[in-house]
Amino acid sequence: TATTEIYTQAFVGSVRCVQETGINAEYMGLLQRKRMISRLMYVARLVAARSNVALPSVCSRSFLTARTYAPRMTNICGQMRRFSAYPSHKVLAMPNLSPTMTKGTISKWYKKEGDSFAPGDVLCDVETDKATVGFEMIENGVLAKIICPVGSKDVPLFAPVAVIVDNAKDVPAFENFKVEEASPAKAAAPAKKEPEKKEEAKPEAKAQAGDRVLVSPSAKKFAADNKVDLALVKGTGPKGRILKEDIQAYMEKSKKVEPEKPVAATPAAPAAPKSVPQKPTALPGLPEFVDIELTNYKRVAAERLTEAKQTVPHFYVSIECEVDELLKLREELNKSSKSKISINDLLVKAAAQACKKVPDANSAWMGTFIRRYKDVDMCVAVQTPNGLIAPIVPRANLKGVEQIAFDTKALIEKSKANKLKPEEFIGGTFTISNAGMFGISQLISIVNPPQACILGVSQVEKVLLVDEAKIKTDKPWRIASKLMGTLSCDHRVVDGAVASEWTKEFKRLVENPHLMLLQPNKLIKQLFLSLIHI
Repeated sequence: TATTEIYTQAFVGSVRCVQETGINAEYMGLLQRKRMISRLMYVARLVAARSNVALPSVCSRSFLTARTYAPRMTNICGQMRRFSAYPSHKVLAMPNLSPTMTKGTISKWYKKEGDSFAPGDVLCDVETDKATVGFEMIENGVLAKIICPVGSKDVPLFAPVAVIVDNAKDVPAFENFKVEEASPAKAAAPAKKEPEKKEEAKPEAKAQAGDRVLVSPSAKKFAADNKVDLALVKGTGPKGRILKEDIQAYMEKSKKVEPEKPVAATPAAPAAPKSVPQKPTALPGLPEFVDIELTNYKRVAAERLTEAKQTVPHFYVSIECEVDELLKLREELNKSSKSKISINDLLVKAAAQACKKVPDANSAWMGTFIRRYKDVDMCVAVQTPNGLIAPIVPRANLKGVEQIAFDTKALIEKSKANKLKPEEFIGGTFTISNAGMFGISQLISIVNPPQACILGVSQVEKVLLVDEAKIKTDKPWRIASKLMGTLSCDHRVVDGAVASEWTKEFKRLVENPHLMLLQPNKLIKQLFLSLIHI
């Protein structure tokens, strides 16, 4: 009875601490309703320790505290119990920086452990399936521990990458901080640990088969000090209880096994060149070759292109366009333009205006419905050292040619420097890919889902054409500059008639470029009329 009263007083005191400290009292009430006295006392000790409240010494007795289940319980803060010994902190998880991102690679850390940061500071660079994006902070703090160092590959989304604290004085407490479940360094860990687990696989299986691991307090402390996994130790005490002598015997046995491992590993020494893929490798019957490791971007791009080609029903429409008038217009515009205008800039404008004329081409397949966009966010394919990427010129249909040239140039520079922001390359409603600078006579591209169309543009070539106006003369021909545009379409969204209508409109604008220059004035006129009407 006396013991029960003491426990009751301790629990009432813990509830008072909960109310004062603002800890979740609903969790306490749940345990009370289930009459889980041992768990209640466990929570009471946690609350008392956090609130600096002294409890009766009987509260530290272990026969009612369910101590063996503690490692699998979560504490009142919602974190695993092993975190309770650390100061107040936050674990930063791998952010979702792309709609298609499932993994990320840490390519660079801008802050070191112990460095402070402010809102807007970039903590590290993360290589996604699209590009390399900076992980920006939204609060003040101090970097206490880097869990994923530079070069950590294929880190899953929401896996811990770092620990931050509010006070720099708390940083030393996280020197040996580890997160077992989210450690991407497991793959890069020394191979010595794997044989150890295999050799002790039987004791581990026995430990997992039981409901709990019996261990004496002194043995538990000794194992924690020496970082010994109790699941690998076979107990010799009553009912298989692990004693301190068992842990010492296990450590001595492990030391005896360690010298044998390098001997067994020596025959594998010739395999070391595999870790240096840059050196040529020769196999019997094959020429020398070099294995190039895939970046996260190239791997995901390959998966998406394969999926697009296999799942999207493609069809293609090609058309030849004379660009003599377009070249003359470009030359005239560059005399007064602040940004140098290229042929591709004019083609972007023509494609955007054609999408406004034929809005079905400016649509996307959404699985259960088709989404038609009002404005044209034009994706321009750019070749970079890391692969192909398509930054977006937003609302290209509302911009003039000079503004398109300025925006495109800035996006290309950012693409090659891996400084694109997510909103500058994620999305888009239509894509144009120009391979004319490579001397290509025809480019047939793969549709980029969920977009419905992509335009491939060839080089400009001089060709000999029949001149209908001079058909009855001695020289019924003329020399013209032409390029070929090939529209790749998703047949689920665009059919042949729509594709033909779009290419016809594109040809009309390219061969009569003054028509697309009139569009901004038309928009301003409509806006003016709408204001008068209001």
